[in-house]
Amino acid sequence: MVEKVKISENLQISRIVHGLWRLSDWNMSNKEILRLIEDCIELGVTTFDHADIYGDYRCEEIFGDALKLKSQLRNKMQIITKCGIKLISKNRPEHKIKYYDTSKEHIVKSVEKSLKNFNTDYIDVLLIHRPDPFMNPDEVAQAFTELKEQGKVLNFGVSNFNPSQFNMLSSKLDFPIVTNQIEISVGNFENFHNGVIEQCQEKSISPMAWSPLTGGKIFNSEEEKIIRIRQTLEKIKSQVGADSISEVMYAWLLNHPARIIPIVGSSKLDRIKSAINSIKIKLTREQWFEMWQSSTGKTVP
Repeated sequence: MVEKVKISENLQISRIVHGLWRLSDWNMSNKEILRLIEDCIELGVTTFDHADIYGDYRCEEIFGDALKLKSQLRNKMQIITKCGIKLISKNRPEHKIKYYDTSKEHIVKSVEKSLKNFNTDYIDVLLIHRPDPFMNPDEVAQAFTELKEQGKVLNFGVSNFNPSQFNMLSSKLDFPIVTNQIEISVGNFENFHNGVIEQCQEKSISPMAWSPLTGGKIFNSEEEKIIRIRQTLEKIKSQVGADSISEVMYAWLLNHPARIIPIVGSSKLDRIKSAINSIKIKLTREQWFEMWQSSTGKTVP
């Protein structure tokens, strides 16, 4: 069974999160989606990650329609969703350009729509999807506070925020920001260099990692860097007895002391199980840094 990570006083989420951003591309019936949800929960993957814009604004509703078939499952799961991006879309014809909107009006409206899509009366965690250069943090705080007091959203977080952006919003709130969802993988070290990982550790926040497998590049790219990483992964895979290099990549994140939580965006149960298997893999510090070195192409200073 997958362990749980406590991210707030009232919420624990699974150590592996199932990501639904490609749900609309999976061509699954409601019954098939429901079966996948049930299988995930049975394995201990009880947390599901969404955003209002996923699938051209369709994924939340697709998930919610499947959940209608067995609504009692809602009490066994945690739903995370995001808002703050407006896309050009046939489903939002009023949008003339892509832009960010973190106004109180838009946040509240987005939550109301998400609640309807999911057929639920609360969201476990709401994230601001991207930093907004036009953000009024007081207005965001007003929206968060109102939604929390109404019981419509239990916890709040951010996504892709740097430390100064995180601190700016946090300073306006009377309750903590519970996570920062960021890109982290053995192929992307940006958030190790910009202070985000250190801030999460300072505040005892578990960051959530999107694209933990480099967005699939690790399997087919012929970039020199990716080839180098792949060779190292194959070597360490043999050393630790892993079944795939995917497991080694997940383990690289899971072994880090920041309690990184990978998001697994697949409809294939065996790939979800692969992520779960990686929890058992223990890397030596030398192996961890060997992967770091293969990514940077040089030894640490």
